[in-house]
Order: sequence, then C-alpha cells, then structure tokens
Amino acid sequence: MNSPPPRPSPRRTAATPAAATPGLHPRNRHQGRYDLPRLVAANPALKAHLVRTPAGTQSIDFSDPLAVRELNRALLASDYGIRHWDIPEGYLCPPVPGRVDYLHGLADLLAADAGGTIPRGPHVRVLDIGVGANCIYPLLGQAEYGWSFVGSDIDPDALQCAAANLQANGLAKVIELRQQHARGSLFAGLLQPQDRFQLTMCNPPFHSSAKEAAQGSQRKRRNLGNARAPRGSRAPALNFGGQANELWCTGGEASFLRRMIKESVVFQTQVLWFSSLVAKSEHLPDLHKQLTKAGAAEVREVAMAQGHKQSRFVAWSFHAPAARRAWLQE
Repeated sequence: MNSPPPRPSPRRTAATPAAATPGLHPRNRHQGRYDLPRLVAANPALKAHLVRTPAGTQSIDFSDPLAVRELNRALLASDYGIRHWDIPEGYLCPPVPGRVDYLHGLADLLAADAGGTIPRGPHVRVLDIGVGANCIYPLLGQAEYGWSFVGSDIDPDALQCAAANLQANGLAKVIELRQQHARGSLFAGLLQPQDRFQLTMCNPPFHSSAKEAAQGSQRKRRNLGNARAPRGSRAPALNFGGQANELWCTGGEASFLRRMIKESVVFQTQVLWFSSLVAKSEHLPDLHKQLTKAGAAEVREVAMAQGHKQSRFVAWSFHAPAARRAWLQE
C-alpha cells in the first residue's frame, strides 16, 4: 500500500511575543485592583470576607473558597448582569478574570478571520467541554458577546446545578447542556451530525492523580501566603474547590490533550477552531508535534496572565484561511 503524501506543517503563530510578559486582555473588565466597595454593594455577603493586608489595604482571603465564591457572585452581578450564581460545596469555583480572558482571546481569533470585526450574537456557536457546575464560560461568553453555547459534562449533578443557574438568569434558550455518557470521549457521543461550532473550548484537568491535585492546592495556598485550611474545615481544601473529574485524570493534562487532538481529526468538518487551555508549558512541544501529525492547517498559541500566574491556550483549525473566512460569512 502506498504511503500518503507528507502533510505540510501547520502555520504556527503566537499572539504574544515570547519576550513579552502578558497581562489581562485589554478588553478585560478587571484591570487593576478590585473596587471592593462597589462589589460589596453588588453582593453584601462579600463584606464578611474582607481582610486587611499587611500594607493596610482591603482585600479578601483568596485561600478561602467561601470568599472566592462570594467574590465571583459580586463580579458576575456587577459586571455581567448575572444576578444568580451558585455552585455546590466542593465544586470548582473559577476565578472570573482569568476565565473571561480566554473568551476574549477566542473572540480575537474569530476577528482575525472576519476582517478585524468580532462576530457577535447567537449565530456564533461555542462548545464548552467540561462546563462544570459553575457554567462560567457560557455565562461570561453570552454576556460579553451574545454567543450561544453547548456545555457538556460527565457529571449529572454538575449539569443540574448549571441548569439552575441558567434558568434563574433566563439563559436556558441560548445555552444548552448535554451530558457526555461516553466516559473517556470528548466529542464522540456528544456532537450530533447537524452540529456546527465556530469554537470549542476546554479547561482540562491537569493533574494525574488526587494526590498530585492536593499537593498543587498546598502550593497555591503557600503562594497566597496562607497555608492554613479554610475556616470551618477539618482538612486541607482546594482554594478554588473541584471534583475529581475537574482536577485530575489518568495521564494528566498531556494525555487529555492528546486525546482531544485525536478526536478533533474526526470532527474537523463540524468545528472551525478547536482550543484548550494548557496549564503546563512543558506540554507545548509535544502538543505542537501532535497537531502537526494530525494535519492541523493552523495552530495559534495565545499567552495569558493574571497576577503572577502565567497561562495560555492553544487553538487549532483544519481549515485554510479562505475556508475560515467563508465559514464566518455564512
């Protein structure tokens, strides 16, 4: 049998030069220090979590998941018009500024294929793999850009909570939730033949075991200057919470991303841009190697940062620039 012709290497671009230090996206509403009086006005429950820093300024205890949850409620209410938001105890409580940065980066990705104008409105469909109980990406993406979403998860309890948040905010018609019953699959068993998405996004579990996840949380609390357990807790807790499927999977982040790339080949005609956060920079070389092997036409690596935390997302498309432009004009 003849061997297939070699695939050309995908175009690989970085939105931020390697020498530059990225910060929050210019469109991010959360530049600088939090306006705590305004946030307390939006969510009075936040007041109980205010602390005084050694420098004499007000802040909150970021090692306390209860404080982070009330901060999220305040941010969502004051800046995005999301008046009801709740998650069960122990579920992932995501930091809003970093999550919305991912969405702004994806909006720029579409704008580059649309003559510099960000496509807005419900005709832009986005698939969020692992939507979680917090449903944060669909809520923020709908508020910022009016996009419609499908959010998937393997956890029925998480989907039930996400559905309650959508119902309370009148968003059930523009944000659909689907349970992934095929454990181990990401797109297979979830996407329907008629589905077409401009974007997919994902915040993959990046630990390889529960022990590694717990050690990572300890490091986070030490970096925040507070290694104690949150008040009322008898054991060390994750400062941003998280269920097992949200925090770790067999093989960790690298294995998860290889699986996503492999499945994306199968569903390439239904998706314009696949993407995922990549927490560990050491996974990038193998990720680009796998994308070249898969035949991606273009790969984008977008750097992000919040405070001292450096992150990035990687996006890839199997469509050439002309085909992407035509897709967005449909």
